[in-house]
Amino acid sequence: MTSRHHEIADDLRRQITTGRIKPGERLPSEAGLADRYKVSTVTLRSALAVLQSEGLVEKIHGRGNFVRRPLRKIVYVGGWGTLDPWTAAETAVRVTVRTNTVPAEGHLTTLLKVPTGSRLAEFFCISHEGEAPHGLARIYIPRDLAPAGLLEDESSWREAAVRFAVLRSPRATVRETVCARLPTSEEASALRLRSAVAVLAITRVATDATGRVVEAALLVFPGDRVDAVFTTHQMTEEGQTQK
Repeated sequence: MTSRHHEIADDLRRQITTGRIKPGERLPSEAGLADRYKVSTVTLRSALAVLQSEGLVEKIHGRGNFVRRPLRKIVYVGGWGTLDPWTAAETAVRVTVRTNTVPAEGHLTTLLKVPTGSRLAEFFCISHEGEAPHGLARIYIPRDLAPAGLLEDESSWREAAVRFAVLRSPRATVRETVCARLPTSEEASALRLRSAVAVLAITRVATDATGRVVEAALLVFPGDRVDAVFTTHQMTEEGQTQK
């Protein structure tokens, strides 16, 4: 026998898939839906939870439940962390940034190979398509390497954030470590993820010719919204890059 909350989920799902309730549209309030279906708010929330787990409905804190828009993937290009300009343009991606100066502590001292308390320039970036977050990044560079006025020059760091990188040195060696994992509670909140959706976590470290770490970035992308592409150039015996 089908439970009442599944019957409600089936009815709402049918309205969403047939276009009666359109992508991006806000559903009636939970109290209003509970009254419409003659059930308690507990039963109604169980029905909405089914649709949220399927990715059809998204609950935004303080605003209500919305029909999720179909998510289009963008491409992260390995190396210096560029968002592929073609797919980024197609999805109208915008990047918001917060900047700060922070002391190196814990894992940052290991990542950037600096003493505890060293000053770091921090860039916290979130990319969006409309209301939907596509990814987040925390980028760190030693404060003495930050170009003069970088933290105060909004146009400079907003341009840099689109690349999810601040510095660009042709002599830098870039190492990227990639893993798939479940999001932390902070990441799930910032990216508005269902708990069952895995994220693609990329740790990118750039070092100069002397071995000094010049930039480190911690990138997190929802697994259902971004593809990552890495290209390897093989070297011939003569040291020439094969095309």
